[in-house]
Amino acid sequence: MLVVGAGPAGAELARLLAAAGLDVLLVDQLADLGKAAFSSAAMPLTAVQSLGLPAELQASRWRGWQLIGPGDSRRHWWSERTLGVVLDFAALRRWLVAQAASLGARVELGWRALSYDADADGLTTRLRDRNGRERWVRSAWLVDASGQARSLLGEPQPAAAAADLVSGVGVEWLVRVPPACWQRWSAQLSFCLGSGWVGQGYGWVFPMAAGELKIGICRLEDGNRRQAPLAAELQRLIERLLEPEERSALQVLDRHGGLIRSTIRRREQHRRGRLLGLGDAVSTANLLGGEGIRHAMVSSRVLAPLLLQAVTTGSDSSLGGYRGDLRRQLGWRWSLSGRLARRTWLGLRDAQADRRLERLLNGLQLQRAEDLSALLFDYRFERYGIRALPYLLGWR
Repeated sequence: MLVVGAGPAGAELARLLAAAGLDVLLVDQLADLGKAAFSSAAMPLTAVQSLGLPAELQASRWRGWQLIGPGDSRRHWWSERTLGVVLDFAALRRWLVAQAASLGARVELGWRALSYDADADGLTTRLRDRNGRERWVRSAWLVDASGQARSLLGEPQPAAAAADLVSGVGVEWLVRVPPACWQRWSAQLSFCLGSGWVGQGYGWVFPMAAGELKIGICRLEDGNRRQAPLAAELQRLIERLLEPEERSALQVLDRHGGLIRSTIRRREQHRRGRLLGLGDAVSTANLLGGEGIRHAMVSSRVLAPLLLQAVTTGSDSSLGGYRGDLRRQLGWRWSLSGRLARRTWLGLRDAQADRRLERLLNGLQLQRAEDLSALLFDYRFERYGIRALPYLLGWR
């Protein structure tokens, strides 16, 4: 078994398959899994518990929400209990890979998958390292967990799925700030909404370890409009959020960015013979909040038993249900959240759009922090259906 990509999806699958006794080779193009650690990594506590993630992967815990904007408005919700965590994404990747290796999986970093050939007996995958050396790996099964790049699966097929593809680009800084500044942002997830903050996207401030914050922005790509450089957008966001003395004391510990791409209805090919897609390669990143970690790991837990059955029985009939099983696991609200994301973020480019979003937020009448968590993490839109329908249809 060859798994390409040691992110949350690929490393979790390698861990599950190795635990079941399969011979697994896990490769990743990064030589250091602590690099390019782009992920806001906020997760509800229920997901942390169901995925069995240990406390050492948690940079902070949160129990509140802050929505800044549109304009200068600020909304706060607090709970008496912990609602979720912000993970240390680099630590998560390293932990999953170490777990897989401890169970017998072979891990080789610094290798990029370029192409593959399939025949009646299996697959041959061409790999290249950073020095240009190439090698070919033979396997009975091949899993593309390379993220939105879809290194082996290629662009979404069929054409109907490709037409649904939405892309977003983000940049994030990990910064050290004075204690009083960190305290002001601690224990809550803060989002900046409205075209005056980030055009066609949103910004965020998440607490990490004491004295550290994640500050980032993400926006959907719009081929019909000229968009400002992301770095300038992030710098402007920081200038508006932090006081002058806080900015002068700010120390940037890491800068990273990335691309998120998902189809709205997830109709793309999940399998091509003995090549299977996993995680972001089959659009498990949710566009509404750019959330991907828990959904990527869930896709591994859906695929693992089906793949084990195929290997054990010698029949691939179990894999015929992979796409349907994953669709049911993600839930019927998934495509609705994607349409809402496209409608909200792409349209958020002027004062009129800001007023529509303001009316929506006022109309939802969210009373508790738990209500906002249910809306943004569980996609519980139906309870707000009558109030949100005019917005979704573009009537207001």
